[in-house]
Amino acid sequence: MKRIRLHFRFFVTPILLILLAMVIGCKKTDKKEEASLEMKSPNIIIIYADDLGYGDLSSYGATEINTPNMDRLVNEGIKFTNGYASSATCTPSRYALLTGVYPWRNKNAKILPGTAPLLIDTTQMTVAKLLKQNGYKTGIVGKWHLGLGNGQVNWNGHITPGPNEVGFDYSYIMAATQDRVPTVYIQNGRVENLDPNDPIEVNYDENYEGQPTGKDSPELLKMNWHHGHNNTIVNGIPRIGFMKGGDSAKWIDEEMAPQFLEKAKNFVTINKDQPFFLYYALQQPHVPRTPAPEFIGKSGMGPRGDVILEADWCIGQLYATLEEQGLLENTLIIFTSDNGPVLNDGYYDNAVEKIGNHTPSGPLRGGKYSLFEAGTRVPFATYWKGTITPQTNEALVSQLDFLSSIASLVGDDYKGKDSENFMDVFLGKKNIGRENLILEATSRTALRSNDWILIPPYKGAPIAEQVNIELGNNLKYQLYNLTEDISQTNNLADTNPEKLHEMIKIYESIRGTVNSPTETLELK
Repeated sequence: MKRIRLHFRFFVTPILLILLAMVIGCKKTDKKEEASLEMKSPNIIIIYADDLGYGDLSSYGATEINTPNMDRLVNEGIKFTNGYASSATCTPSRYALLTGVYPWRNKNAKILPGTAPLLIDTTQMTVAKLLKQNGYKTGIVGKWHLGLGNGQVNWNGHITPGPNEVGFDYSYIMAATQDRVPTVYIQNGRVENLDPNDPIEVNYDENYEGQPTGKDSPELLKMNWHHGHNNTIVNGIPRIGFMKGGDSAKWIDEEMAPQFLEKAKNFVTINKDQPFFLYYALQQPHVPRTPAPEFIGKSGMGPRGDVILEADWCIGQLYATLEEQGLLENTLIIFTSDNGPVLNDGYYDNAVEKIGNHTPSGPLRGGKYSLFEAGTRVPFATYWKGTITPQTNEALVSQLDFLSSIASLVGDDYKGKDSENFMDVFLGKKNIGRENLILEATSRTALRSNDWILIPPYKGAPIAEQVNIELGNNLKYQLYNLTEDISQTNNLADTNPEKLHEMIKIYESIRGTVNSPTETLELK
């Protein structure tokens, strides 16, 4: 009997040891798998400023304004000095960022009115849709400006299709821009705080009877219009387009930045235990510039400088939330702008008069609406605490490439139509980006190829007088070497015909032969 017990004891012990080793091994494997999954599924945040120029940040050379929170992302991440929006205006850039498709391929990808139908086809791949398919919670907070509905929007019911139909689980947006009607917040397809007894009506062609406008009732204004912005008055500010009703739902302009910030912070906090993607689309420093009371006068440059400081503060608050939740080490933050800067863009707000020694475009020529560099070359940084080593990178990169690059990051093999995978560049592992990039400004296009840029001939005024910005129009080809001439002062088209012909050939191979636009440019 003792012998049997002894035999049984020695028989059981090895089995227990083997089982224990298997359990420990499984736990180790699980931890490895979890770590691997975590590395494949970092949180991703795109912070997208509106009309912020290459020279508007102290980290990009500004001396008259201090932007510490933006600078932290730039200086402690990768500062790209050749980072581009696809376009010199907002709607096309946003379309390219989300879809990975050149906006000039879509004839409707222009600055949209607030009543425009959804620009993105619901079957089209987007950054949000791709990440949602890979297990991410996806959200957009802020400016949308990519259209809503199918052409006839019922602002008093469920507004669809919209962000939620192209990949976003959560959306808290304004339909178009702060200077356009409807001036309401829309959460997951429904206008927030809408009184059903006071329905909203919106029209971009004619006014509603009895509704005051900026043109007819200047005594009601707290901000005077300069050009184009003289229709329905909301909060003392005249807008583009006409709106009636929805009084309880109308936003208060001075509260917009804090409102969007709160929604962005809530999205992060709610989704902290799973991979998430947040597209935080700031409305600043786009017009009308309406800083919260604590930021009024803070910059000394008038409302434009004040809202840049407010936007910087908002970014700092979002960063603090990530830090508090312990998310910084597993969050890739991309910070950039939809196009270059503009001072007077429709309102008298002292942006021109109080600019002082500040140069929003930095060393670049042009600005918003322009084919010159300041139209599309923008602040552009990637930040990932503990993963990205601080550096300056001169690689040619574009927001167009976010889709394919992010797909690669999460282990998806999707390739966008025009989007290329440069995630190794965005993470600082390489410093060689694109060779060629088509840039667009109000339907006109140019070619950036390595260190060179080609601007084809275009008819039209050389300067948009309303905004006082050089547009890049010239009846002759323009050719610049940006390494030697970043300010584009020396046109080499006549003195370097061999390079000119090479660039034309590359341009036409990508863009095709196009006719020079002759229509009048409307800056709205």
